[in-house]
Amino acid sequence: MAKEVFEQKSPWPAPVAPHANGSAGAPRDLTGKAGKRRSRWGLWLVLGLVLLAAVGVGVYFFYFQPKTQAADSTAQTGKHGKGAGSDKIRVVPATAAKGDIGVYLVGLGAVTPLNVDTIQSRVNGQLMKVDFTEGQMVKAGDKLLEIDTRPYEAQLAQYVAQKEHDQALLDNANIDLQRYQTLWKQNSIPEQTLATQVSLVKQDQGTVDSDQALIDATQLNITYCNITAPISGRAGLRLVDGGNYVQSTSSTGLLVITQVQPITVIFTIPEDNVPEVLSKLHAGEQLTVEAFDRAQKNKLATGTLLTSDNQIDPATGTLKLKAIFQNDANALFPNQFVNARLLVEMKKDVVVAPVAAIQYGTQGTFVYVVNATDPRNATVTMKNVTVGTIDGDKAEITSGVEEGDVVVIDGVDKLTDGSKVIISNGGGGKKTSGATADAASTAPGG
Repeated sequence: MAKEVFEQKSPWPAPVAPHANGSAGAPRDLTGKAGKRRSRWGLWLVLGLVLLAAVGVGVYFFYFQPKTQAADSTAQTGKHGKGAGSDKIRVVPATAAKGDIGVYLVGLGAVTPLNVDTIQSRVNGQLMKVDFTEGQMVKAGDKLLEIDTRPYEAQLAQYVAQKEHDQALLDNANIDLQRYQTLWKQNSIPEQTLATQVSLVKQDQGTVDSDQALIDATQLNITYCNITAPISGRAGLRLVDGGNYVQSTSSTGLLVITQVQPITVIFTIPEDNVPEVLSKLHAGEQLTVEAFDRAQKNKLATGTLLTSDNQIDPATGTLKLKAIFQNDANALFPNQFVNARLLVEMKKDVVVAPVAAIQYGTQGTFVYVVNATDPRNATVTMKNVTVGTIDGDKAEITSGVEEGDVVVIDGVDKLTDGSKVIISNGGGGKKTSGATADAASTAPGG
């Protein structure tokens, strides 16, 4: 206890053990100081690299990134048709013009041939030869098939021989009849004998006539062995191959011939349009009908209205009409689906503008008219219009637009009344194409 108190209160410093080299004091830690200096230098090196990287990133964003964004902005500005700092909108114009436009009725239809013949054999026999190529165009009278004629030729020879025999009997009966007539005039024979001879002559004549009928029938069968085309048209696929035995009682037939020139199209129109069409048809007017493909893009053929059905279909409320086409280019194929366009009226000398110029909104139907007195300061004015007949990409404007007005057909979605615009195509505005009846007939709309 006294030792602990002494240690706490002793004013003297604790003794220090001498080093090996005889010097007094704490030992020098040379290794620890060198490590701290190396760590300090490594830290400064890392900080320097980080600072250099930060400076590099800053220089890149300061010098290069603004140029890239400016280039992108310039490209986008050029793409939208605006110059630097310009609020003008680039538009494509078209000029409304006077022209003709047709009033069409469009109906779904199907190509229907005028005649379809299934060729069948009228005699029994082996099919010896096929004289047509599947799918070829044949004319009436062309030879198609040949059946073995030898059995009928043999039968014909038999009937001819039988006729010669019966003809000889007839000739002998006629000689006897002449003799009996002379004897009867001389009262050498009774009248009954003469009458019997007359009957015998008639009997032999009937036999000869029957033989001739058999000969004619056999010759006709020989003719039937050579099958020819009854109509002109396209031959289909053959249904029986050569070498087979064909019969007149077969229901399948040997081939089918379809008339394709001319050909008809049967289509329908709504019952509301029936009075207008029938009045023109009964008055003798020749109404033009155009046949378009399923997509209503390509015109296949042009024909005339032929006739109509005699009643309206109550299930669909439509009337069937039949139109005839010469089909010289064979564009129409039997049972083909088409869109038929019946020209009811051709409006002459009306204002025609592209359908693309017509806009619809809460304010009604309108177009944007270009005020291009000075093409560098062109503006647009919104005008309400009344649209009449629409035919494909053309529309009749009955009011609101006059002949020569330049309307906007592209870039309309960015416009407002009074917008400044840049006019494409040199600011002139192209005229409405297809204002005539010929051009109008090529468009499948309506």
